Amino acid sequence: MTSKSANGYAINNNNNNNNNTQSSPPTSPKNRQSSRRRLRRRGSFRRRHLLLVVPLLYFSGLISCVRPLFSLLQPPAGAVYRSHDIFQKLWTDIQADNSSSIQLSSVWIYKRKLKEQRHCSTGNTASTKGSPGTNLYLIVDANGGLNQQRSSICNAVVIAALLNATLLIPRLEFHNVWRDSSGFADIYDEDHFISTIKDYITVVKELPADLMEKYDSDISNIRNLRVQAWAPPSYYLEEVYPVLLKRSYFICRVVHISPFANRLSMHLPSHLQFLRCFSNYEALRFSLAISTLAKKLVKRMIERSSNSGGNYISIHLRFEEDMVAFSCCIYDGGVVEKSEMDVVREKGWGKKFKQKYRVIAPGLNRINGKCPMTPVEVGMMLRGMGFAKDSPIYLASGKIYQADRYLAPLRKMFPLLQTKETLATKDELAPFEGYSSRLAAVDYLVCLFSEVFVTTQGGNFPHFLIGHRRYLFNGHAKTIKPDKIKLVSLLQNTSISWIEFKGQMGSMLAESDRKGIMVPRVKKSTRKGSIYSNPLPECRCLWESKRATNRSNSYLMVAR
Repeated sequence: MTSKSANGYAINNNNNNNNNTQSSPPTSPKNRQSSRRRLRRRGSFRRRHLLLVVPLLYFSGLISCVRPLFSLLQPPAGAVYRSHDIFQKLWTDIQADNSSSIQLSSVWIYKRKLKEQRHCSTGNTASTKGSPGTNLYLIVDANGGLNQQRSSICNAVVIAALLNATLLIPRLEFHNVWRDSSGFADIYDEDHFISTIKDYITVVKELPADLMEKYDSDISNIRNLRVQAWAPPSYYLEEVYPVLLKRSYFICRVVHISPFANRLSMHLPSHLQFLRCFSNYEALRFSLAISTLAKKLVKRMIERSSNSGGNYISIHLRFEEDMVAFSCCIYDGGVVEKSEMDVVREKGWGKKFKQKYRVIAPGLNRINGKCPMTPVEVGMMLRGMGFAKDSPIYLASGKIYQADRYLAPLRKMFPLLQTKETLATKDELAPFEGYSSRLAAVDYLVCLFSEVFVTTQGGNFPHFLIGHRRYLFNGHAKTIKPDKIKLVSLLQNTSISWIEFKGQMGSMLAESDRKGIMVPRVKKSTRKGSIYSNPLPECRCLWESKRATNRSNSYLMVAR
């Protein structure tokens, strides 16, 4: 209902709400036009504001989305090799560092605590078939490098005892990478091996003539038996032994296993483990030629270490051309380095690195600690740990890739650096030239008797040497094993100070000391649980018998 007010304006009566609402007076045409202009200007301003704000919001959103992608394009910490640049930056501080140096005689603090041991077992119970068999023969081809072959020889002794077979002196397989044609007798004392192990198995240098005639005097005519990797003893008794008996109706029966690397489980009954220990530390003695040269080099290193009581550091440096190529890591050699490494990979491994499924990620390899350490990295690490400039060092290695360039910083940091080439005369080394396994054996022995051993890359050489050192040094490996994942990150940090770097290296040395006495317990058959790397407590009985008879290191006694 609408009524007139006193002033004549209409009033709207809302009976439902019982409220009276007074309406606004009508606007004049002029006022309405003015209002429209104001609204248009306000709308125009809002549109211009939106035109400015929307692009800003868009670009800010775009940046927030793209930023993670850019971060992915940036190499993660440690992925790029900058160690030489860091060395150049810190070299003045390294030279000026006059803080107290670590003494080689007091590097190692931790001592191994020998727990109560179970009853000693010997290999006398190893043979499961009675007296040694005279008409059953075992032939194995030991493939790989020096220490992989050594592992195969020890395993062959165990399997010969298990099968009650006569072992033919293991054949060392030629490999196109190591290119060493050495036979067993070139590396090891063959007669010593046969006579020392005779109480457990029979070893012969040749198969009987009548047996060879059946194979046209060619061992390669004997059918090869393929055996699964890491096979347990039960596999050989259930799968191989029946084959050995059924091989033919010949009077003499033979089984040939190739390849033989890693063909026996790491975990064996104690009497079989004893045979591994006995083979590795007693029966396998390096040949007279190798032992003689190694003894001379150890003696010369001791003479050059008079300022440290005859103690010296040994470094196993894996920066040979083939190792750098195989790692697929990138250093600072640019196009030339890439071209050279492609050639080496092609020569050593054919098309292996060009297959479709092969993913090569140099940066990832480096941050995961899989790249071989360069000489400058090793030198900075040792100086950071507190080893003085005048520390005597023996460098065990093959031919270093671009040796003049890469070894120069290490020689600046440690002028007393020695190698077999600097310690031995040309005439002394001449019989070993071209035989990588024989040269590696010389390096092995010189490293074995150092007070500090530094491993820079994985492999069978440090794997066996660390175990051998534990066996000799009362359970302590006396080995520096770098945390390479941490190290590569530190050596890419261009703002790092020498003081900060030293602190990190001190912690790394302490960790190596602590881990030197640890015995990992790994259930799987891997290197970490290997008796060759961790001989105690399995080899304790043999170790104690050697100490009781003062025969420790009998094959290479060097007076200090």
